[in-house]
Amino acid sequence: MGFKIMKIGTLLLSAIILTGCVSKTSDTIFSGSKPIIDKKGVDLNAYEVDLKECTEYANDISVGRSVLKGSAAGAAIGGVVEVLTDEDDAIEVGAISGGAKSGIKSVRQKERVVKKCLRGRGYKVLN
Repeated sequence: MGFKIMKIGTLLLSAIILTGCVSKTSDTIFSGSKPIIDKKGVDLNAYEVDLKECTEYANDISVGRSVLKGSAAGAAIGGVVEVLTDEDDAIEVGAISGGAKSGIKSVRQKERVVKKCLRGRGYKVLN
């Protein structure tokens, strides 16, 4: 029983640290590339302002919180699997995969928000 509690405590600490890392890197939203727009007839200075404002809207989505929720859900499912199958690492695998899936989903959602915002402002988003 004590080992399980220590294992879960270590897992939660790891999730909290991972959340800090994800929330720091997700401030830029886009992994290396901005949305691709048709630049014909576009004032690029106005576009940069619009992109910044749209990105601020997307930052209302918390990737870190999503990672924590996904990790908790994955750990819970992993706990059930561990009890039923005697797999030693099911909780960890569940927490890691749940957190990763939730983090990826949140980043994609942020990207969709930015692109939808830009389209709403009249830009032709190509990707």
